[in-house]
Amino acid sequence: MEQELWFTALLNKLLGSGVTPMLVSIGLPPADPARPIPNYVAMEVLVILVILGGALLLRRRLSVENPGRFQQAAEVVVEFTQGLVDEIIGPGGRRYVAMLGTLGIFILLCNLLGLIPTLQTPTAHYQVTAGCAVAAFLYYNYHGFRHHGVLGYLKHLCGPMMAIAILMFPVEVISNSFRMLSLTVRLWANMLVGDILEGIFTGLVPIAIPALFMGLHVFVSFMQAYIFMLLPAVYLSFAVSEEH
Repeated sequence: MEQELWFTALLNKLLGSGVTPMLVSIGLPPADPARPIPNYVAMEVLVILVILGGALLLRRRLSVENPGRFQQAAEVVVEFTQGLVDEIIGPGGRRYVAMLGTLGIFILLCNLLGLIPTLQTPTAHYQVTAGCAVAAFLYYNYHGFRHHGVLGYLKHLCGPMMAIAILMFPVEVISNSFRMLSLTVRLWANMLVGDILEGIFTGLVPIAIPALFMGLHVFVSFMQAYIFMLLPAVYLSFAVSEEH
């Protein structure tokens, strides 16, 4: 059984007595009723708390005349996300900046969390990456239905020619489903392999090689967070486009 991290132990102590009955009531009894919250969920909670704390801190210190470094960094993230959606979706894409930016920040922090001693990389668990993939999948399909209407979006999935709709519709449905799998596996595999290699070399080799792998971990973390913003933006552009 995976060793319980200190933050997981804290959450289980505070919330475990309430979480266990809830899981049992929905037919998902935990393996250990005294410790129902696994490490990867605790790490997600920690990242969410960091994001919320950062947002509250940023809100208190917002300034037009004298922006601090934290505000400047946040503005860079917003401008980067706006540039991404403008290029891929167009001017109407600004409404999706909040979701895509939050998704990117959440995944980046999850990716980097394992570099901190006594913590763990939650995105090295497929449950976490699958959750993010499902959120992205539901989000872009929701906006497809919202933009075109139910019948219009279903027609949108039939392709540009109704003559081949009977072939295109199942292909599009299957393709949409595989997007979830692709998003899940790509992020999970990259972060899992990175964690494994870093752990192996940290135990076998002195400082230099582990430091190299830590640097690679940082690079992969940023790259995978960017990809997880880019692909949903592309899927959104397909979902809300007027022509298929």
